[in-house]
Amino acid sequence: MEDRLQMTNGLIPQKIVSVHLQDSALKELKDQATDKPALILQLSPEASFEGKPEPDIMEHAGEEDPTVLGAEPTQGKGGASGSESAAGHDRELGSVELCHLHLSSCHECLELENSTIESVKFASAENIPDLPYDHSSSLEGVADATCPEREGRRVNTMRKAPNILIYVGSDSQEALGRFQQVRSVLADCVDTDSYTLYQLPGESARRDPWSDNCLLLVIASMESVPEDLHQKFMAYLSQGGKVLGLSSPFTFAGFHMRSKDALRDTVQNLVFSRADQSQVKLSILSSGCVYDEGPGERLSMDKLQGCLENEDKDRLIVQVPFGTCGGEAVLCQVHLELPPSSSVVQSREDFDLLKSSNMRRYEVLRDILTALGLSCDMKQVPALTPLHLLWAAEEIRDPLMQWLGKHVDLEGVIKSSKLSLRFVPSYTPKIEVTPTAIPVVTDTEAFSSENFNLEIYRQNLRTEQLGKTILFAEVTSTTMSLLEGLMFEMPQEMGLIAIAARQTEGKGRGRNAWLSPAGCALSTLLVSIPLRSNLGQRIPFVQHLASLAVVEAVRSIPGYQDINLRVKWPNDIYYSDLMKLGGVLVNSTLMGETFYILIGCGFNVTNSNPTICINDLIAEYNKEYGAELKPLRADCLIARTVTVLEKLISTFQDEGPDGVLPLYYKYWAHSAQQIRLGGEEGPKVWIVGLDDSGFLQVHQEDGKVVTVHPDGNSFDMLRNLIVPKQL
Repeated sequence: MEDRLQMTNGLIPQKIVSVHLQDSALKELKDQATDKPALILQLSPEASFEGKPEPDIMEHAGEEDPTVLGAEPTQGKGGASGSESAAGHDRELGSVELCHLHLSSCHECLELENSTIESVKFASAENIPDLPYDHSSSLEGVADATCPEREGRRVNTMRKAPNILIYVGSDSQEALGRFQQVRSVLADCVDTDSYTLYQLPGESARRDPWSDNCLLLVIASMESVPEDLHQKFMAYLSQGGKVLGLSSPFTFAGFHMRSKDALRDTVQNLVFSRADQSQVKLSILSSGCVYDEGPGERLSMDKLQGCLENEDKDRLIVQVPFGTCGGEAVLCQVHLELPPSSSVVQSREDFDLLKSSNMRRYEVLRDILTALGLSCDMKQVPALTPLHLLWAAEEIRDPLMQWLGKHVDLEGVIKSSKLSLRFVPSYTPKIEVTPTAIPVVTDTEAFSSENFNLEIYRQNLRTEQLGKTILFAEVTSTTMSLLEGLMFEMPQEMGLIAIAARQTEGKGRGRNAWLSPAGCALSTLLVSIPLRSNLGQRIPFVQHLASLAVVEAVRSIPGYQDINLRVKWPNDIYYSDLMKLGGVLVNSTLMGETFYILIGCGFNVTNSNPTICINDLIAEYNKEYGAELKPLRADCLIARTVTVLEKLISTFQDEGPDGVLPLYYKYWAHSAQQIRLGGEEGPKVWIVGLDDSGFLQVHQEDGKVVTVHPDGNSFDMLRNLIVPKQL
């Protein structure tokens, strides 16, 4: 309907039937409208395709989402089988005359549309607003929709989100679990606000007209596709459809699938060739099957391919064009749908290999989805939310509110160079939230968040000062900027900390971006250190103490001491020496005789992708040792980290570096590690440890000890190099 059909209350049209209204009928409607305030328009039984609508296809996918997969085609396209013609429908309708659908630029259609709208306005209790003319519509766009061969992509001109349908075979519990696996990995690659992902049950695939509103069909059944459904899927391909086969026996166009039991559920090295002819090498989980061409056949393939790095160069990913209307499929015998934590992955070594390649697994899947016409652009940045002023101890409340009353202006605002905080009793949508102007809600009674439980935070915070006064946001640009207007004025005993569930503009060292998806523990803590103190004379140690505090916060929990979480010089938290899952950023300002230090810290707790998180390590430990350790929460670990950090600072102030270095070396990832300085051709050195100022010491082959400063260098753990930092 060229974006002209509008329905309220989220209703979705199941069927659109074109009806030619004669002038006499329009006149009759207008006359009746003068006598009745409202008139229900109803087609005669002969004018309908069916006596009653078929059951909604999504009845099989759960009751919470009533969206249907598509409307039955009315002309020029096949139904569920893809073979029925408009002429056949015309014969079924008997004497009813159908009006062919014209373009919005057609004068006849515009006149009919305007007259119809006017007649319905008279017949309705509520006037229908004028529908704007869509100037973006064009003949070319409609042509694309009716003949989907332009640039090999189907064009969906409907306003609602395109459908990605996932076929997993039978309706068993195992198949339902597989659907959830496939849906989860696809949702990580595409914007679920732009695409909707549904299961396509076999019965619906046979009965319903799903193909006309399907942007991508994912075939992920472990068993063979029944012959009648295979024909349906091939009909969809012939109409220009796009298909992704994920570890499924589904094949066509002369390709044959051959089993290789030696490869089944094993980790292999894959070379994936992209459309631009560049290559990606990664560790993958093989299904145990490979693709072969038939004897004497030379088959047509597109650019995407994936082959094993073995003697046979076994082909596991193929891109196959089909038909003349832009139909295309990517067939894959790599378990791209399974995470490294899958039960199929048995050993810790295989888990490590797959986790190290997890980001590249997503890169390959996004390349495939992009080649099949989907957009895998970054998801929309979430809207900023107000701050909530909270306190970890009731004795803080009254002094805090008294201090605020003396320092806010007449409008309740405290300003800094980067932003202004407006303190309000409650929040209403009328109050704007921007990166430079943020409301702070002071009423704690109404506070509630799925991402931050204040009571859990209170139970795990055991500090004298740090972390007592909390500024919490569901979404903020960066926690680093939230404390700047308060850090020099608020009494130290109030212990400021900013915590967020998500950041939109997180920062790392240098110009590095700090990705902060949901599931991270994100905070910025204010710490004041006297200049003339042990730590004040060795400020570089602050980042080491903060990194150590995160690791100790986890490994000091009874039962969690063997979770392989480590510190990496100068400011990272790692899983073993393999993958980063967090980092620390320290900004310090010297005012008089005091360092005011903002310690920004972020580490993955529940978000497995795109790399790894603490709960992944716990799950793998449970699997390997038969343990039952519970997953951890971000609010709990932030509180424990602040508690440990306060103790480490106190110990350092009393005893100097020797008081904390034994614990630091217990957890650090560099013991007796050999690296190269300056690049791959640089001299070999052995890491010794930290010097008295917190800088890295290395032992050269000539016996000299060299100090490496973190401000000018970065330690590349994967290549064992110390290289100049890119600024």
